[in-house]
Amino acid sequence: MSRDFLLPDLGEGLTEAEIVAWLVAPGDTVAIDQPVVELESAKSVVQLPCPYAGVVERLGGEVGEVLHEGAVLLSLESSGAETDAVATSARPAVIGADAEVTAEEAGSGAVLVGYGTMASEATVRAADAPARFGRRGAARAGTTSPPALDPSRRSPVVSPIVRRLARQNGFDASRLEGSGPDRLVLRRDVEDYAALQARRASKSDGAATSGAASERPVPASAPLDSAAAPGRAVDQRIPLDRMRRAAAAQFTRSRREIPDATVWLDVDASRLVEARRELLAATGERFGLSALLASFVVAGLRRHPLLNSSFDAEREEIVQHGAVHLGIATQSPRGLLVPVVANADTLGLRGLRDAISALPDEVAAGRAQLRGGTFTLNNYGALGVDGSAAIINHPEAAMLGVGRLIERPWVVGGAVVPRTVTELTLSFDHRVCDGAEAAALLTFVAGCIEHPISLIAAV
Repeated sequence: MSRDFLLPDLGEGLTEAEIVAWLVAPGDTVAIDQPVVELESAKSVVQLPCPYAGVVERLGGEVGEVLHEGAVLLSLESSGAETDAVATSARPAVIGADAEVTAEEAGSGAVLVGYGTMASEATVRAADAPARFGRRGAARAGTTSPPALDPSRRSPVVSPIVRRLARQNGFDASRLEGSGPDRLVLRRDVEDYAALQARRASKSDGAATSGAASERPVPASAPLDSAAAPGRAVDQRIPLDRMRRAAAAQFTRSRREIPDATVWLDVDASRLVEARRELLAATGERFGLSALLASFVVAGLRRHPLLNSSFDAEREEIVQHGAVHLGIATQSPRGLLVPVVANADTLGLRGLRDAISALPDEVAAGRAQLRGGTFTLNNYGALGVDGSAAIINHPEAAMLGVGRLIERPWVVGGAVVPRTVTELTLSFDHRVCDGAEAAALLTFVAGCIEHPISLIAAV
């Protein structure tokens, strides 16, 4: 009885694979779960075990041919009563809509590339077996010949990192002779050749100064010794102090762990500027923009408390905080810091103004509270920019950024007039809320900026 072994579902959205090498030939006897072919998908090179037993009648493709899911890999003829019985019952569970016998019931779990329910060992390719990259040969490791490129060579390169490293140094990794199994190009091969290029480039620079022709051009990414050339500016290394190291670690963790999204909105802030002047005239007190914006944020978080949260990844829970501990992003001589105004929701406008005004002195004296924030306000408009793709301050769930105040043409009552405009940007953790909740907070703060008096009177 003849049976076809079809290329199964490769998983992870992969639908095709290239034949790298056959591990069997027509006439060979194959056991259940014996690897029969090496395939390369977009992910890796793997050996595929066969879920049937029998004698190979024909192979389904040549080395280098690309096969799609469901194509015939090889055809088998059952051999003997025992293998015939197994072959009759064995059927891959994921191939064909009429499959009724599961792979586990048939004794084989070889339904995906590189997987199986029975213990099996990788098959060693014979020395004369046909393969995409030529016959199996001794590795280059241990030889004394320097690495060299050969335009006619096509060595196997499996690792994307190895490919990228070679491209960064201006060459194709497959043109090297690899030192791995079957002349596979490894990272050390690329690094060795890149180092050789750098040495040649350095010698070439020296020869050029004496009138000699250069041996080869310097690759764009090859390291250069800038101190070797007279008059050339030298590189400098700037060590990070403790504060900057902590900030770098915080930024890295935020980018690594938080799936952030951003919404933004242009806002007419003309009335906010006028409100500041009116407050000064009415009370004799000055209120900075940061204090007014902070009061709007606190009021918004009362209405949309989900943004005043953090995400507990270990327990897969959203922690909605009862108090608003407002972080104020501050540029200081020690770098970017986020001192926290504790219990900002209880302070009122004057309390917020006084607490925010005291932050620079507290930062300079080392007394500022730098942990425990639940939401951050970042007024980067003071730096002269309109917007920013801000990094959320982990473990908080959101950050509001405010751009510079600038006069722009604005449509008011059907007429284009100059107005003072700013841009609001809200970055938020998409695990905590969706865009609708984030937009609701953003538009609330925008409404406060456009109509500030009513809210200021309430706080």
